Amino acid sequence: MSRRKPARPSEVENELPARSEAQASEALDLVGIGSMVVDRMHRTARLLGADEKGILHDADGAGPVQVRIGGVVLNHLGWAAALGLRTGIFGLGADDENGRLLRAAIDRLGIAREIDPDGSASSLSEIFVDDAGERTIYMAPGATSETTAERVRDHADFVRRARWLSTEVSQLPLVAARAAVELAHECGVRTVVDLDVPPSDALASGLGAERDLDAILRGADLLKPSKSAGRELAPEAGADPLALARALRERYANTAVVVTDGEAGCAIAADGFESFVRARPVKAVDTTGAGDAFLGGLLVAVANGLGWEDAARLANAAGAACVEQLGAFPERAARARARVLEIFPEAETLVAAAPEASGALATAGAEADAAVSEAIASFGVAVEELEALRGRLDPDAYARALALLARARESGGRLHVTGIGKPEHLAHYGASLFASTGTPATFLHGTEAVHGSAGQVVAGDVVIAISNSGGTRELLDTVAAVRAMGASVIAVTGGLESDLARAADLVLDAGVAREGGPLGFAPRASAAAELLVLAALAAGSERACALTREQYHLRHPAGALGKRTR
Repeated sequence: MSRRKPARPSEVENELPARSEAQASEALDLVGIGSMVVDRMHRTARLLGADEKGILHDADGAGPVQVRIGGVVLNHLGWAAALGLRTGIFGLGADDENGRLLRAAIDRLGIAREIDPDGSASSLSEIFVDDAGERTIYMAPGATSETTAERVRDHADFVRRARWLSTEVSQLPLVAARAAVELAHECGVRTVVDLDVPPSDALASGLGAERDLDAILRGADLLKPSKSAGRELAPEAGADPLALARALRERYANTAVVVTDGEAGCAIAADGFESFVRARPVKAVDTTGAGDAFLGGLLVAVANGLGWEDAARLANAAGAACVEQLGAFPERAARARARVLEIFPEAETLVAAAPEASGALATAGAEADAAVSEAIASFGVAVEELEALRGRLDPDAYARALALLARARESGGRLHVTGIGKPEHLAHYGASLFASTGTPATFLHGTEAVHGSAGQVVAGDVVIAISNSGGTRELLDTVAAVRAMGASVIAVTGGLESDLARAADLVLDAGVAREGGPLGFAPRASAAAELLVLAALAAGSERACALTREQYHLRHPAGALGKRTR
């Protein structure tokens, strides 16, 4: 394969074929195929050897195990997107809980996707990180390892939308990675290959044949091997990263070879530029994905025409920003971008100019697209959290709650529903729903209860108290007041070990791990969970009291429902 070898990344961009206006409107800077992984992160004092035992640490106050988004290709696409490129990912995934987590994360960053969801399972990694930030990774490739060359070619139209295609030697079968590289060149698209593991590991793990690996490396316009991978391919070059970069470029005839050397920096061998560029030292929290973030930054620089030295500095800055966080994917894109620009402030003008130069997500229209993506992703988060909650529902807890409501009805008692803040609005809904479906119910004001409104409660009544945390002081005071009046209390909460849970007669789980939305604070998924717990309990109560259509009509004679039940 004969290719020119430009001295600057900008010249690579200038060689790309022209696109029509219609094509340009759909254009992407970079698409990738390879690992999309859910990472389960574990913190420990040190990495253990055989027959050793150790204690996992609490990670950032969120428990000893945290779920993060990862994968060699998804990580570098994420960092490129956070820094302004329009990126896309394609390949084989799975329609399981981890797959939904991955797709939601992809959507949050505005990464275009063509993911076939019929794989056996989403890729999963167990990652153990020690106090020095070093890590050990155990991978279950799942759907990534099931990708075939035929499936790659099914996405030819998606590849044609891009200027660059990236792939990996890590979890993707070598025949699939080779097909991606060959398809890209057929489509006039430049190629990037991340050689993430030593070749001997790739071949020994069953990724494919040596001839496919050789074709992938020779087909890369830009080859990014780790230092350990480079030393295995070119042992004659020794341990010097720049010597390795030169040797690999000579062997595989790449446009450029960039060898990463961890916290030290990187070496680049290209026409007109051969040098080692040092990285700025930072305190590492977790080195997982540093090379992926590095590649994302490098591709941003290449797409925007930086010279190789500045491209390396931007790439080093992205790698440094990555090691300062737990996990490899830039889930807080704005924060990640800000940190990269703090380390390499000269890139600010570049990134600001990216919308014109490379179609990044910073124009008004693209910002609107990002807002729409955020809205859809937030919906997805709520659906995923509700599905997880459904799997935890305790039939015994609902049976006891329905028995409490039945005793109250039989004795002439009533149900009262209360909450503070957003749960107050849900309490209005809950009281109305119960009352319309056969269980006499009324709203109880969460703060007025301790100023006299507790008098609406009599012995034998039931109070449903709603709180995500279960620690709201005003609500706890109300619960104490109604219990003193002789009422039973059902807590609807995500705080199963909270003060509210301890004060209640029984607890219905409404917990969520994520809220959705840009900051993740506002009650979204938790409010949906609380609402559906109330709705589910009301459905059970409606069935228990054998409400008829005529009885429902008596309670709801007006409106469309009144007409339907008349």
